[in-house]
Amino acid sequence: MITPLIDIAGLRKHYGGLRPLRLNTLSVAPGERVTLRGIGAEAAEMLVLMVTGASLPDEGVVRIAGRDTRDIKTDTDWLTSLDVFGMVTARAALLDSLALEANLALPLTLSIDPIPVDVRTTIAALAAEVGLDADRLPEHVNTLSEASRVRVHLARALALDPKVLLLEHPTARLTPDEASAFGHQLSGIGDRRQLGWLALTEDDAFVKAVGGRRCQLVAASGDVRETAHRPWGRFW
Repeated sequence: MITPLIDIAGLRKHYGGLRPLRLNTLSVAPGERVTLRGIGAEAAEMLVLMVTGASLPDEGVVRIAGRDTRDIKTDTDWLTSLDVFGMVTARAALLDSLALEANLALPLTLSIDPIPVDVRTTIAALAAEVGLDADRLPEHVNTLSEASRVRVHLARALALDPKVLLLEHPTARLTPDEASAFGHQLSGIGDRRQLGWLALTEDDAFVKAVGGRRCQLVAASGDVRETAHRPWGRFW
């Protein structure tokens, strides 16, 4: 039996919202692609914190590759546990005063002035993989569009070759066409890398483009309903 990379059961967490975050059961197997709707920005942030072990549930269990996050006892152990994840979230700050290439280098090295030659090679490959123009690598990040900025977040998430991506409302600031393009790009990357993800989103265009298992959280009960092969409009 394949051990899920993410396995959540009976989760309850009070975080300051109108109701506790409830999630009865959700799993993501290696290479599996899951989109989850019905979870707002604040709840999504808390769920990501619990999946990565930065916060613990009030009730229930979160297991990462079979390990209960409560069993992570030291800072060193926790940092090692993060190697499984790549995180795509606007909460991860981009340094607008630095060039795009320097922002892409930071997950790989602290030597960004100058950037080592081998790191530059990796940066160029990452930029191409996520659809960033190589000519813009020397430009400051503050010149980039929202569609390009989310690709920067994706490139940084991929830099250390994670086993699963956590995407936290990645296309919230994009147009439907931009969201669809990003979803198709991500789907292709998943195929090439045999990479899975858990994407927290409310974006129809992104969900349709990215594929995978479509789920809906019923916030009041914590039930997760699969909605694959069903038009979104009829579900509501």
